[in-house]
Amino acid sequence: MEGNTNIIHKGAVAVITGGASGIGLAAAKFLAPAGVNIVLVDVSDGLDAAVAEVKGVEGAGDVVGSRTDVAQVSQVIALRDRVLDLYGEVQILLNNAGVVRPTPAFSLSRDLADLQADWATVLGVNMAGVINVAQVFAPLMARQENASVIINTGSKQGITTPPGNAGYNVSKAAVKVFTEQLAHELRNAPDSNCTAHLFVPGWVWTPLTARGDLSQPKPAGAWTAEQTVEYMFEHVLEHGDFYVICPDNETNTKLDKARIQWALGDIIENRPALSRWHPEFAARYEEFVSERQGLGARSRSRGRPLDRIPDGPTSAP
Repeated sequence: MEGNTNIIHKGAVAVITGGASGIGLAAAKFLAPAGVNIVLVDVSDGLDAAVAEVKGVEGAGDVVGSRTDVAQVSQVIALRDRVLDLYGEVQILLNNAGVVRPTPAFSLSRDLADLQADWATVLGVNMAGVINVAQVFAPLMARQENASVIINTGSKQGITTPPGNAGYNVSKAAVKVFTEQLAHELRNAPDSNCTAHLFVPGWVWTPLTARGDLSQPKPAGAWTAEQTVEYMFEHVLEHGDFYVICPDNETNTKLDKARIQWALGDIIENRPALSRWHPEFAARYEEFVSERQGLGARSRSRGRPLDRIPDGPTSAP
């Protein structure tokens, strides 16, 4: 597909959820020098500081903050109405708010109410939040004359679904499916000049992946939020890609593709669920992946087997 680099320009409007830190803040700072008007959306106490930081970027346009819980559709509607009052339209919607909680499929030790509360939080923000924001803003963006993009932040854990945090994986798998459906519907909506894109970061050093402690040195394998955002905007706006699967310093694109192909092969070949982590398939998996990279199975990442290189944020630290 063709991209649309003209979307970033002085006076354009970007709404960024999860905008107080990490990828959201990096995206705002990427757009600010072009004079884009930016609405940073978050519930974090760091929102005001983030707004001030983006305002300080040379060339920045308007920068406003909105303390909005994306899991509450009434608050998202109020956000849209405020954006309409201020600017009348939106060119870039980065649907990026996300949380991580310990959410196994079941627990032998935790209280059920506690487990389900964590599940509700993760699904409320990561899944329902993305759906709320898209459903509230998409009609506006599909009807406006100027071109626009909706970029939903997914995760490799929603595609290859590694064991260890079922709720997070479920939420991000839902984002993938929802965004695919959204892209199709926007493509077929009459006179729509809005497109949807699935943004899948690799291992990124952010407050989410660092468990809130960025005072630690960035691991060599991780990308910075700035690197990730630059890659994302290049592939969305210059190339028009729907699937933007970001590499990092430890996982290259060939490895990502091999992992995805193996995961889909579980269905095609009727292997056990998550066969990549099944002892009877471990050797076959490493051989499969190394063949597709032209590598020995232990040739990457300081000799670690390929299934130990992280797929996404909750497995990265």
